[in-house]
Amino acid sequence: MTQKGDRWRNSILPAEALLGDVIENLNSSGLRVVLCADKGDRFLGLATDGDLRRGLLRGLTMKSSITDIVNLNPLFVAEDTDRQTVRSLMTSNQILQIPVINSEGHIVGLHLWDDLGSVPEHEHAMVIMAGGKGVRLRPFTENCPKPMLHVGGKPMLQHIIERAKNQGFKKFVLSVNYLGQMIQEHFKDGSDYGVEIIYAQEDKPLGTAGALSLIEHHITSDFIVTNGDVLADVDYFDLINFRQKHDAHGAMAVRLFEWTNPYGVVRMQGADITGFTEKPVVRSHINAGIYAFTPASLAYLQMQEHCDMPSLFDRLREAGHRTVAYPLHEPWLDVGRPDDLDRANAEFSDEIECSN
Repeated sequence: MTQKGDRWRNSILPAEALLGDVIENLNSSGLRVVLCADKGDRFLGLATDGDLRRGLLRGLTMKSSITDIVNLNPLFVAEDTDRQTVRSLMTSNQILQIPVINSEGHIVGLHLWDDLGSVPEHEHAMVIMAGGKGVRLRPFTENCPKPMLHVGGKPMLQHIIERAKNQGFKKFVLSVNYLGQMIQEHFKDGSDYGVEIIYAQEDKPLGTAGALSLIEHHITSDFIVTNGDVLADVDYFDLINFRQKHDAHGAMAVRLFEWTNPYGVVRMQGADITGFTEKPVVRSHINAGIYAFTPASLAYLQMQEHCDMPSLFDRLREAGHRTVAYPLHEPWLDVGRPDDLDRANAEFSDEIECSN
């Protein structure tokens, strides 16, 4: 149960680290936790990816201090703690990591639930929107549906299915339209991949949410929806848990997007100059194309009616239901243009292969 080798050592950051360092560390280590130590290498506390998400929701930025999110009183164990005790502590406290601290207060190890090698069984389904024409990716999509374009030697859609399978997802619904027969011929019923795949055929384009009106009888519990052209190192089950903890009908994964204005900005009031801002940074959250919903959310769609995701979220809020944003700091790419496809092959292939 303890992290194999010394990879956990790379998760240790100093108290002077910034949130940008935390994000880089979480994404490179894959451990979903950073350990904070003082200059004498003594344990100060830890921060999980959940702590990071909550900090980003509070308005923290990449330049905020790690101390703004660190839990200074986390659970930890001594070196001689037996495996069964560690397992019980993880289960009862619903945590995935426990640091090992020696008598001098130094970090000497890290227990990880993932190292048990077991994937929790669940009944959640994943719906993949795979019906788009991929106009911006022409000529690659003239004779091939966009989700079937290859990244790292296999279709993007296969990467998504295999990643979700490794997280315990067994039931998939693929919404198909443009060249959908090619997708069905490749994946069939999913048995070759150890999963169950059923298809929702769009007779006409129904938008990013409208196709969900075709799947209601296939859904019995919370479910994930993802675009078929999004490659992300995301924990889908954590997204479902996030929605449940916030008692929301829908959760949308969002990415923090920062854009630096290349010019100095002049602040004015009428004709008077009131100040200057040199190359200001504009920050906003963008829709990452990955969602978690309750089955009840499907009641706000009409059969065969066009609807996009923002409209569905609007309908849920107007009906008095809560909707929430899930900050996504993990590697993510929306493969919408030819240069995105090049980036996916250059940057994402190795990471995705390692996760399968």
